[in-house]
Amino acid sequence: MIGYLVLISCIGFLAFLIPGRFRKYPAIVGWTCIVLFLFAELPYYFSINNFLYPLMAALSVPFLLITVKYLLLDDRCVINLSRAAAVAFLIYAPFEYIPVLGNWLISVVVGQVVSLLDALGNTVTLTDWNIIARNGLRVEIILACTGIQSIAIMLGVAAAIPTTTRQKVLAFLLIAPTIYILNLLRNVFVIMAYTGQWFPYYPDIAGNGEFGYESFFWAHNVIAELLALVVLVMLAFGLFRVIPNLGDFADDLYRIYYGEIRAVFYKGR
Repeated sequence: MIGYLVLISCIGFLAFLIPGRFRKYPAIVGWTCIVLFLFAELPYYFSINNFLYPLMAALSVPFLLITVKYLLLDDRCVINLSRAAAVAFLIYAPFEYIPVLGNWLISVVVGQVVSLLDALGNTVTLTDWNIIARNGLRVEIILACTGIQSIAIMLGVAAAIPTTTRQKVLAFLLIAPTIYILNLLRNVFVIMAYTGQWFPYYPDIAGNGEFGYESFFWAHNVIAELLALVVLVMLAFGLFRVIPNLGDFADDLYRIYYGEIRAVFYKGR
């Protein structure tokens, strides 16, 4: 069921890219399925003690209501936001739905992560084509570990508004290599921290019953997530320099969503 939500969302956003007066309705389907997907994933995220995504799921409800409202009004700013999501899916979909392509990217990342670990003096073994093991502990590299999702999202943001060819090239060079390389280092850090048991702290909060999971929790769910957030914010500011109109676009989005939430808050009082 969860996989179908992602597929339907992808189809909705790709249909949105087809010009026409009714394109806002596929976009609404796309946004709705994304929100449903976030809620469908809650049991998994609770099982690994990840509370960032449940928070995102809660915040996605008012976001969806406001987005649908402004799509129905044909608001240009929210239309551009939907274009960003559509472009992100256009980049991500081949890796998600063409197994050969997705598996190829995973295998490339696995090989490079293993090489980096070896260079740092951390000898590892492969118990399967995408499972890295050390000290009796194993880490599986999946598509989410390749950085392709973050790359697709940021390239989608860059495509939200019309740009010149030069801006497109500079945006790609800023986003893709930076995220890819930093994601390799992120994987290396998580594997070293988990297999080396760097953070065996607060099992009541970080544990899930698996031996040594606490180190994975702090490395992957806390430190790496926070650093990734900082990197994405820095990349966003870099994009504003490359594409100055993106700053105006972000300001318009803030005015819409903050204004709607503020109006509801003060109306409730």
